Amino acid sequence: MSTNSNQESQATSSGSLPSWTTGDLPAPPPFTLRNLFRTIGPGAILLAGSIGGGEWLVGPTITVKYGLDILWIATVAIVLQLLFNLEAIRYTLYTGEPILVGIMRLRPGSRFWASGYIFATIAQLGVPALAAGCASVLFAAFAGHIAGEGDATYLSYLTYVVILVTVGILLSGKTIERMLEYFSWAMIAFIFSFLIIVNVLFVPLEHWLKTLSGFFQIGQIPADIDILLLAAFAATAGSGGIGNLVITNWYRDKGFGMGSRVGSISSAFSHSEVQLSATGQVFPITDENLKHWRSWWKYVSADQIWLWGMGCLVGMFLNVNLATAVIPEHTEMDHMAAGAFQARYMAEHLWSGFWWMALLNGFWVLMSTHLSNTDVLIRTVTDIVWVASPQVRERRRMSISRLYYFFLLLATIWGLLAVNWGHALSLFKILGAVAGPVLAIAAVQILIVNSTLLPKELQPHLWRRGALILCAICYGCLSLALLWDLYLSLR
Repeated sequence: MSTNSNQESQATSSGSLPSWTTGDLPAPPPFTLRNLFRTIGPGAILLAGSIGGGEWLVGPTITVKYGLDILWIATVAIVLQLLFNLEAIRYTLYTGEPILVGIMRLRPGSRFWASGYIFATIAQLGVPALAAGCASVLFAAFAGHIAGEGDATYLSYLTYVVILVTVGILLSGKTIERMLEYFSWAMIAFIFSFLIIVNVLFVPLEHWLKTLSGFFQIGQIPADIDILLLAAFAATAGSGGIGNLVITNWYRDKGFGMGSRVGSISSAFSHSEVQLSATGQVFPITDENLKHWRSWWKYVSADQIWLWGMGCLVGMFLNVNLATAVIPEHTEMDHMAAGAFQARYMAEHLWSGFWWMALLNGFWVLMSTHLSNTDVLIRTVTDIVWVASPQVRERRRMSISRLYYFFLLLATIWGLLAVNWGHALSLFKILGAVAGPVLAIAAVQILIVNSTLLPKELQPHLWRRGALILCAICYGCLSLALLWDLYLSLR
């Protein structure tokens, strides 16, 4: 039921940005199996963006080097990031705004947090490391061998092709979110089908059980572990910082909750331009709106728990299970070694065609993550600038879509220059180093946002607040350990 005090609190507690408008919460489709598959989707985009880094790249590298007992870190990371995601989405369902806009409503103000998160996004995702990984995999698949010193020119050309194809994909579709969703579902279907088949064919049952047990052996960390690699593993076993925050942008563009009231980012070739509102819209607390809220939350839970959360765990299991079964223990691997070892083993023991099939699967794994990371980078900067700068919004002929593609052009030019700075794994460690502090700081900010800007009826339960605090502590301690290790190495 609605009260005047509720309405006043909504108008006065909206932070440093303009106050929200109000309207009723749209009703979601009836919760049926058919509607479930038609409604969920942001979790598929996030999963496609997760599987290339933690699951295919870092997971096999760290478990081959240090053993399967370290997999419990993936379990803890995915659970903590799952609860982190759900609390970020809670804000978006209520306001239609991405969680980063909610954070910008906190003191000391929108411009401060806008600058901070633009810097963090560029630091984490500014170098398209996985485009180089895609090029290496493609080269090996069709050349029959891993690229050497004399193949640098070919790798550069392939990397440029991958970057430009990514731009072409992001230009297509009606909305960028919908296009990403279609590509993500296709990539997930191909990747998981291939991984399940090769695990069944090549990995004995006893090794399956050994790998599975590693996810539950809580507390074991090797004394000589590479802290930077550990940080990358803990971050990218899930989605790794900025990606966890941008999930709410996709929920807005998909039209979840009040997201349908504020607009979305249209594709360059869309026939209709939807102007995205810089300010969200909230709903009064009535019995009908609360009923609709609970129904929306069912879809969110299915999308995040069963699609993204379970997908991350299964993806990590399948990749690590195969890698540790065929790669000798303690092998030092670069960015290509895991995929190359697996491909060679399967080609030698069953069929030579598995060489290019395994590496082609690796390409799709890395490509899905590169595509998602590119959108995360551009989308984050675009949304922040759109909300924080009235001058940009008021420019003639300026729209959110034009701003998105302007930043995409800049990022593409930068990526074509910066992608050759190092191989995928070394650059991916940088991603992990930045992701830890982002998760630690943002967890505290989400707790403040949801505890102060949302009505009491929609605020998280005590145990969910505790989970955000635990997330902040875990990633904060890991970030401090990383800084201490860096300090010792510089002494």
